[in-house]
Amino acid sequence: MVTSIDAIFRLVFIMNINLSNIETQLKKRWKYNYKWLQKQNNLWDNYTNFIYLISDWDCLVEAIARLVQEKKLPKEAAFYYAINRWYNYWSSVAVEHIFCSHPQVEPAKNEKDKEVDFSISGIPFDHKTSVFPKGFENDFAFAKAHKEQLLYWLYNHQSQQGRKHLANRLFIIVHNKNGNHWKLKAEISLLQQAISNYVTTFEPGHLTKLNFSEINQPLSDIIWVTQ
Repeated sequence: MVTSIDAIFRLVFIMNINLSNIETQLKKRWKYNYKWLQKQNNLWDNYTNFIYLISDWDCLVEAIARLVQEKKLPKEAAFYYAINRWYNYWSSVAVEHIFCSHPQVEPAKNEKDKEVDFSISGIPFDHKTSVFPKGFENDFAFAKAHKEQLLYWLYNHQSQQGRKHLANRLFIIVHNKNGNHWKLKAEISLLQQAISNYVTTFEPGHLTKLNFSEINQPLSDIIWVTQ
């Protein structure tokens, strides 16, 4: 049972998300290339934390324009920094909503817990949606056939910011045959189908146990989303 007041408010927020609207808004970002002109850091994250409060694309663009003017930031760098963070965040909100809509999924009791987003059948997980990594030494077909190798790679190459950890993690790996993997983060209906299929057939015994040390042996898995 959710006991934290903050967690209750977050659960209400998550469960009242309109998935169709989020998909519509996220796809408005597609007309711009996916690139970073500024390395991610705490200062620029603080500049752009308004992305957590704005789900509408047009309102986001207006907020970025105000930021550029107020902080005298380079326009293009600030624009891509903000829209990339916004895109990834609202896709993750939609994904969390999809998970938490299933009866066997329980939202995290502490919304500030960086290692747990929800539990499936009592097993806690952080979730992360990632494009198929360019740096992985083999192709997508190999990765699907050798899931454990990719899981070790994902843990070992995770971002050094914020949510770095060796706890249980459930990865959603998106792969588009035309190479625009990042666009699948906005295909909410496709993500919903893959997640629902996974949760309804969830078997704890199918999870992969990774051995980083005697005390760090997380359970992990991959949900593959392809188009």
